Amino acid sequence: MIVMTNAFEKQSHLAPPIWDQPSVPVAVDNRPVLHVVSAPDHDSGGVLLIDSSPTIRAGSMNPPVGGLLKRILDLIIAVTALVMAAPVMIAVALLIRTTTGGSAVFPHSRIGFGGRPFNCYKFRSMVGNSEAVLKACLESNPDIKMEWEKTHKIRNDPRVTFLGRMLRRSSLDELPQLYNIIRGDMSCVGPRPVVKEELELYGDHVGDYLRARPGLTGLWQVSGRSSVDYATRVALDSQYVRNWSVWSDIVILFRTVFAVMRFDRTS
Repeated sequence: MIVMTNAFEKQSHLAPPIWDQPSVPVAVDNRPVLHVVSAPDHDSGGVLLIDSSPTIRAGSMNPPVGGLLKRILDLIIAVTALVMAAPVMIAVALLIRTTTGGSAVFPHSRIGFGGRPFNCYKFRSMVGNSEAVLKACLESNPDIKMEWEKTHKIRNDPRVTFLGRMLRRSSLDELPQLYNIIRGDMSCVGPRPVVKEELELYGDHVGDYLRARPGLTGLWQVSGRSSVDYATRVALDSQYVRNWSVWSDIVILFRTVFAVMRFDRTS
């Protein structure tokens, strides 16, 4: 794990929540309301993220979905998986450093429980100048731009390297998120972590998303993944949070093994 240590240490995961709870929360259906406010962190530029105030269970008043039991299971599973996967992770990190140079692990800002931003770690699967490549691609292809604005994904993404495509199809690129789970940013199972701009796409379901820690895997990942449209993905995330149980996590983890073995991930 030595190869990845510096990349982890360079990024601070401490950041104030984007969603600010008033000192005396307003009750709606016996649940507190979190109000969206301007946030100076993570390139927000002080822009109001969403016009309306979503109703959610506040992170400062209630634990994440699953509480202590889910957290204990997360730690047991993540630590065990990290020990078992360590040789593979080291090999992957060395391959990335050897073939493309630069850092093997890529941190990307995502929104977690209660609206708190955190650095979500993945093995780097894109070219070094990925932002410039994306900008040029969107400017030159209106269809791809429309696809990006709707799903924040691009099929046959020109930024992804050959090695990166193999890592994505096998889901090996997400192994560094075991570190996020141990740190408490994520859970083994939960809604897929989203960037700040995607919260608007959750509409009335944004409160459900913010009630849980994002997951390394989840109901969406085992229900079609890239073949499922975004609205269905949001509905699946909401369904998972509202109906959480230990058994549902076990079933999703079991189904994830077979989903990964299919090796058919396209993005």
